[in-house]
Amino acid sequence: MGNRITRRQALQRITAVGAGLAFGAPFVGRAGASPSRPNIVVILTDDQRWDAMSCAGHPFVRTPNIDRIAAEGARFVNAFVTTSLCSPSRACFLTGAYAHTHGVRTNEANDFDPRLHHFPQLLRDAGYETAFIGKWHMKPDASPRPGFDYWLSFRGQGTYNAPQLNENGRDFQARGYMTDLLTEHAVNWLREPRKRPFCLYLSHKAVHGPFTPAPRHQGLYRDVQMEKPASFDDDFAGKPRWMRASMMRGARREEWLANKDKPVPDAIPPGEWNPRDQARLNYFRTLAAVDDGVGQVLATLERLGVLDSTIVVFAGDNGYFHGEHRRGDKRLMYEESLRIPLLLRYPALARAGSAPEAMILNIDLAPTILDIAGAPVPGYMQGRSFKPLLEGGAYRPRASFLYEYWQEAWLPGIPTILGVRSERWKYIAHPEIDDIDELYDLDNDPHEMRNLALDPLYAPQLEVMKRELERLKRETDVLGSLRSG
Repeated sequence: MGNRITRRQALQRITAVGAGLAFGAPFVGRAGASPSRPNIVVILTDDQRWDAMSCAGHPFVRTPNIDRIAAEGARFVNAFVTTSLCSPSRACFLTGAYAHTHGVRTNEANDFDPRLHHFPQLLRDAGYETAFIGKWHMKPDASPRPGFDYWLSFRGQGTYNAPQLNENGRDFQARGYMTDLLTEHAVNWLREPRKRPFCLYLSHKAVHGPFTPAPRHQGLYRDVQMEKPASFDDDFAGKPRWMRASMMRGARREEWLANKDKPVPDAIPPGEWNPRDQARLNYFRTLAAVDDGVGQVLATLERLGVLDSTIVVFAGDNGYFHGEHRRGDKRLMYEESLRIPLLLRYPALARAGSAPEAMILNIDLAPTILDIAGAPVPGYMQGRSFKPLLEGGAYRPRASFLYEYWQEAWLPGIPTILGVRSERWKYIAHPEIDDIDELYDLDNDPHEMRNLALDPLYAPQLEVMKRELERLKRETDVLGSLRSG
């Protein structure tokens, strides 16, 4: 489960990192890359669920350019986030650490602990030229962050049309559609001549709500009839009371308080499924411009002659519910919220069309990129490099991982969640409220409809998962975070 260190031990190691980063000979060439120092392009989307790609078998979505990355590289079919919420997850990708370690627990509150340098910053210290383009979405401030030679971003969520942008500290009003603008700036930056290897972090606003497709995509999927998810008929019987309470009373603070005395039934009968729900269809339409942009980035790298010497990563920052368990949004530990797309193209390592099944986490990306680039991996990174997995060498797949979600003040209807997912089992606990736990057998109940936590037949397995959670809490120092939270 990564480096077995506590948060305190991790932070003690930070001061020792800087001295070892500036190393290696100067780089030469059009993009400055070498076999040991590839260029890096990371493309991150917002709220894109793991199966919202045609290469993942989606019944109607078409993503030919994203699919190309999978066809010419690796698609990690069991990729997960450690927190299913935008700001914490984005900090996890950058720092390689859990939310309780990097300090970004909720949306748009603060940046991560400045003592934890993000991986583009570490690459810059090691001789790379770096750029951040797109959605930062931590502290609600558009100004440039340390570690980037080029910066283009916006405050908070930004807007899809005619957004306010900040380029290297200069605020300006842009014209056009956000996804296309970010792609345009990314392509322009890639075209600049340079003598050092580069790292581009392209972080999209899409496909976050309100789902707003580009005008050219508004008519997509006009004849699609969306199939009802198997878990849409979940009546929440035998599941934690807070789930039914949030459905009856609302989850936001104002409605939660106004309806606090409203009765909570033991089960909630399902309603009707709308196969033509326009909000859900607009989600997939909004993704189309991202796919167009991926195609432009790949074409640019190809024209520059550096595509095969560039690690191209495509990922989503968390999953998203489209009616599963009658929910939208994310946050919960169910599979639709937890799983993400993660693709990597780099012919020197990733076999074309491969689909590794090992459980890979968002906190694994930073140490992996540093490892491939030959840069030291700091001790505070709690993820694990999956470079050996790509090489086909000695790689020990993790048996389980920790999930955490920290309650947000404006959303009291969803409590703090800690849990464990293994290959077969999932255990979900709510450490700050008095409610029942959840236990699911993912082999026999992949849609997580039957909570086994109260079934005496599964009491031994429940104890196994509880012990595993306690082990992971100690290993990652969640216990200290709970005491100080």
